[in-house]
Amino acid sequence: MKKFVMAIDQGTTSTRAMIFDHHGVVIGCKQKEHEQFYPKPGWVEHDPLEIWSATQFVVQGVLNDENISLDELAAVGITSQRETILVWDRKTGKPYYPAIVWQDTRTDTICNQLAKQGGQDRFRDVTGLPLATYFSGPKIKWMLENVEGLRASAEAGDALFGTIDTWLIWNLTGGPEGGLHLTDVTNISRTLLMDLQTLDWDDGMLSLLEIPRRMLPEIRSSSEEYSQVKGMLSGVPVAGVLGDQQAALFGQTCFQPGEAKNTYGTGCFMLMNTGNKLVPSNSGLLTTIGYKIADQDVVYALEGSIAITGALVQWLRDNLCMIDTAAEIEELADKVEDTGGIYFVPAFSGLFAPYWRSDARGAIVGLTRYINRSYIARAVLEATAYQTREVLDAMEKNSSVKLQALKVDGGMVVNELLMQFQADILNVPVIRPVVAETTSLSSAYAAGLAVGLWKDMDALRQNWQKETQWDPNMKDATRQRLYAGWKKAVTRTFDWVE
Repeated sequence: MKKFVMAIDQGTTSTRAMIFDHHGVVIGCKQKEHEQFYPKPGWVEHDPLEIWSATQFVVQGVLNDENISLDELAAVGITSQRETILVWDRKTGKPYYPAIVWQDTRTDTICNQLAKQGGQDRFRDVTGLPLATYFSGPKIKWMLENVEGLRASAEAGDALFGTIDTWLIWNLTGGPEGGLHLTDVTNISRTLLMDLQTLDWDDGMLSLLEIPRRMLPEIRSSSEEYSQVKGMLSGVPVAGVLGDQQAALFGQTCFQPGEAKNTYGTGCFMLMNTGNKLVPSNSGLLTTIGYKIADQDVVYALEGSIAITGALVQWLRDNLCMIDTAAEIEELADKVEDTGGIYFVPAFSGLFAPYWRSDARGAIVGLTRYINRSYIARAVLEATAYQTREVLDAMEKNSSVKLQALKVDGGMVVNELLMQFQADILNVPVIRPVVAETTSLSSAYAAGLAVGLWKDMDALRQNWQKETQWDPNMKDATRQRLYAGWKKAVTRTFDWVE
């Protein structure tokens, strides 16, 4: 009997497989981290073969752990880090080069050259995006120009480009033996290569970046039965694909215009549903695809992207060795009542929304001899909340919608101290659902919808349940003073990179 859906969630630092039942309840989860490579300052890479190996490990692991047979799986959905890209050989499945991660800044020169004519926003009307190292198109151009033999292979049709979801689908559906080369509209809306109106590759952008069209995947909707898996999960249909942040919007059941969510992961991403209307941004936000269900009309969204949030906690753990596990930061930060006057602006990869300053770099400001590691830990957590406030301000200005509450998800929402400070600095309630990992849940929903496990979107909305709510209790004068200090600190990070 088909009663479960599997979600493969391939993130920036780890891969996991989760199994959900018809009520959206987690039945099982298996997770495995993968290595982060930093070959040069500003460069961030992943090993695609390690990611595929980790995917196989977690998929088989969760089935074994929960003793679930393939006959019980209705479908599998995929969600993944969006702007991370790779190119591989169609015949062998071997990558030509490591995956270039969304945080990577090596394409700064390419973006600056393109911005000389028309400025940073010259392609916003078509793509909804500013020129920034964040997005995939310039990364493909860099690979074609710097990886020996790649351009010839791409023009010959032997080299396949993809975001991580494309790589996983190709391997799941046969790899060199007829694997499908496809992706969905949400992932491709992040490449700087897609026309948001036509939902197709834009020939003008492809020509400008000198990217051969034949290396690009087919663009499909976010929820439809694409193909059946071969080998591992043999016979189970792949039926849902969403970029991780659009997945969280969908998983939080933000199906109506004006509904918004914020995901706290490696970075932090706030999305607001704008319905079937494409809303241009004049406040430093991104106009993007929210989701597209089968042959229904596409749903658009506004997004505020923050590069470094959970990654800052990881940096505190791995680079400074101030904590042994990410969970320890809350206990350390809770030893003090405030930050002692310091602010930590984590512009490690420049600043994303609402600034889009690739010349910025990280800074801790306000340091005195009074400061110890507890104050630094608290400043690390508060940095996430302040950055979210900046994005929310921009979103309310752009949409003319005043949020009444913020739905939150992702790994950091288990941090009670952070969530309370977030409610305080936003001055709105912060709500965590029962299933906080809505990114995974959403890809399961998309796949389940496609195969009829769920009848419609209303059935998904009925599954959503509130677990915890944090209400603001900070005095307005304190809120204004703290936020003004943050805004001042941010300006200190500008113009660091010439």
